[in-house]
Amino acid sequence: MLFSSVVFLFYFLPLVLGLYYVLRFSVTLKNMLLLVASLFFYAWGEPWFVLIMLASICFNYVFALLVDKFRERRNAAYTIITMMLIVNLGMLFVFKYLAFALRIVNENTSFGLSIPNIALPLGISFFTFHGISYVIDVYRGHGAVQKNLFYVALYISFFPQLVAGPILRYNTIADQMVNRKESWDKFAVGCCRFIVGLGKKVLLSNSMAIVADHIFSMAGTSEVSSSLAWLGAIAYTLQIYFDFSGYSDMAIGLALMFGFKFEENFRYPYISRSITEFWRRWHISLGTWFKEYVYFPLGGSRVTNKDKMIRNLLIVWGLTGVWHGAEWTFVVWGLINFTFIALEKIFSFDKGTRFIPLRHLYAMFIVVIGWVIFRSPDLLQAGHYLGNMFGLYGNGFWSDTTGMFLKEYAFFFILGILFCMPIATRMNKLMVDGARFRKPLELVYPLTIIVLFLVCVSYLVKGTYNPFIYFNF
Repeated sequence: MLFSSVVFLFYFLPLVLGLYYVLRFSVTLKNMLLLVASLFFYAWGEPWFVLIMLASICFNYVFALLVDKFRERRNAAYTIITMMLIVNLGMLFVFKYLAFALRIVNENTSFGLSIPNIALPLGISFFTFHGISYVIDVYRGHGAVQKNLFYVALYISFFPQLVAGPILRYNTIADQMVNRKESWDKFAVGCCRFIVGLGKKVLLSNSMAIVADHIFSMAGTSEVSSSLAWLGAIAYTLQIYFDFSGYSDMAIGLALMFGFKFEENFRYPYISRSITEFWRRWHISLGTWFKEYVYFPLGGSRVTNKDKMIRNLLIVWGLTGVWHGAEWTFVVWGLINFTFIALEKIFSFDKGTRFIPLRHLYAMFIVVIGWVIFRSPDLLQAGHYLGNMFGLYGNGFWSDTTGMFLKEYAFFFILGILFCMPIATRMNKLMVDGARFRKPLELVYPLTIIVLFLVCVSYLVKGTYNPFIYFNF
């Protein structure tokens, strides 16, 4: 079920919120309701996928109990952690990477293996990472083991973060599951945050998706003008940001409506001045996960020589690329990020304060090139698309198609570029700090949110194009 769907907005969410506040007198009943609602939310469309998630919940619950019991017996604890990783990553491999691996074998041998058509369960990468982090945190003593299966199930399946994050650590939500307090302020802020995220998704991301999909379908296999190829790349750059940050806003807003507080997942990544900074601002919870469970255990940057640091970065960015999908494009995309982050660390580029505009242009250039590879179905089409961008086919700079897309979507491009910058944050600060503007803004803001919601609904009712990129991961 999509957050940006009529079924969710007008049936599922009002019903769950209504029942939740009717049961406000009992934390246990509220949590039971959230668990049942989360399982129903996940089962919508493909009911049997729930069995996979329930299996993940059960075996991670058991592994956590075992590793807590045998924590002092080092070999036993390591064996349990190893088994937990094999089971979790094995399940992820079967559903996400098996067909890709068999395809590689067939391309390099004469085995002719049959490639199964395995459907990818929604959010499997996210709930697998939740399960792994929970067991490892219990082993490290970063949180008490949960002896009640019900709470582990709620942690992993809680529907606001279930299918596209943010990736939460158990110890950040454990206390909230039993001691949270709802308030009108939280609910109001949550509603506004949800509607802002809905607007990002429905108005900006979906509009950019139309442009990007049209241009990528042409520029990946045939010659188009350079300006059109760049326009498609910029459209996808805006689409993926508003798609994923919009989803994160909706997740954070929904959590607040139910009294939970999630950590931020995006902090205006397109204002970054380096690739290192970009990854401190983009999908923060995934970057934090890889730091905590891969990079730091390998030694991180605090190693005796830079060779090991480069090795650690290569492992992390190889895994980050593969995490996003089973295709060589994701591997190359991960390696591009590794290359520039490693160079920035070697030359301390991230600490520089000169040539700020040039640094920003450099960062965005690498990011856009990376998104072209990330978006392309294979490396051949990615190469062809990049060739179009740089005029390698004698394809010229301008075309009427570029003008048509600019004329039709200029409004959304301008809005998209503006809202990549922290305008909303500064407006909020103005409301809080600026006594002169507070009253007018307090009147305008709720009206703006209501209008935004109504416009989004009108788009959804019309059945506009509504893909969700991160549901594929």
